[in-house]
Amino acid sequence: MIDLRFTPRDPNEPQRGATPLELLFDLASVVAIGMAAQGLVDGIEAGRTTAGLVDYLCNFFMIWWAWMNYTWFASAYDDHSPAFRLLTMVTMFGALMLAAGIDAVFTRSPLLLVLAGFCVMRLAMVLLWIGAGRGDPQHRTTARRYAVGITLMQVYWLTTMTGILPSASLFLPLFLVGMVGELGVPLMAERHAPTTWHRGHIMSRHGRFTLIVLGQCFAAIVLTLQSAPAPPSLDAQHLWHGLLLVVIACSIWGLYFTDGPHLDSSATGRAMIWGYGHFIVFSTIAAAGASMHLMIQDPGAAALGNQVLSLALALLAATLWMIRDRYCLQGGARWRLPCLALVLLLLGLATPAPLEAVALVLVSGTLLRRRATPYGTPC
Repeated sequence: MIDLRFTPRDPNEPQRGATPLELLFDLASVVAIGMAAQGLVDGIEAGRTTAGLVDYLCNFFMIWWAWMNYTWFASAYDDHSPAFRLLTMVTMFGALMLAAGIDAVFTRSPLLLVLAGFCVMRLAMVLLWIGAGRGDPQHRTTARRYAVGITLMQVYWLTTMTGILPSASLFLPLFLVGMVGELGVPLMAERHAPTTWHRGHIMSRHGRFTLIVLGQCFAAIVLTLQSAPAPPSLDAQHLWHGLLLVVIACSIWGLYFTDGPHLDSSATGRAMIWGYGHFIVFSTIAAAGASMHLMIQDPGAAALGNQVLSLALALLAATLWMIRDRYCLQGGARWRLPCLALVLLLLGLATPAPLEAVALVLVSGTLLRRRATPYGTPC
């Protein structure tokens, strides 16, 4: 018989990395992200740019929030037990259900499959927190608060969203209320006794997921090269375009993976800012990949795709400053990412801004940022 009881992991465990099960969970989540990114591309192509962006962010929130909750829980309570593995697989199935239903948001159809997938993922988290409460008496109240809070939020989603189409005027306000409620659950629960998550493990998990999301950009680069005339003739324009996208993708990697750790403190407030900020980090990187896809799928929308790319990169740079650089850099170096974000924003507002200019600004800003932090400085 499976025992629903999870004992806490040592937060100071040396050299703790991601498990194969966690990587499998990431794979299920990234399938859903790919569907959301494609929906963004389709929405922009259909002339619904603003609505497409809103729909994309709503979808991305559900995917990211379920991933984040599971990741931080696993950091504290992954004891490799059969119960933990079983509930992880249930959560994965919920992620795949959500991915299968994402089109409903973009096509303004009923959200039954999306809600069902999200609720499967979240109710599996309820069982995980119940098991944590049974196996960790010191954090039993915290675990119960999580379980109750998540359950109440699922009641909210099911009672408010089941009969509402994404096109309804009440959809976005009700969704925003749900977002605030979901984000408030950890704030409420962790106030009693913060869970003992592993800082190195959390940084590793977010770094790996960043790489997975960055795969959306590489998929677009492959599509760019495939769209060139068939060999033996090589099209210089497509090769140049692909090279520029490679420069941009590698610069995104360089902006995120700087020397030293991202998260320099285990304090709850600092961790919340860093963790919640990754919603913008992940969603902007995926949006950058979607904009690259748009440039290839619809050459007539290349200027708009370039605009979305510049704005996504500007928001990414600003967010990395907000969650990381402002804590660890001093002097003029501290303001390099805000300056980069401002220039990218101006490029995004200019119509049209050449892709060469975006790549040049981004790679220059990345190189300057990487020179700002000596090796070993917490950042």
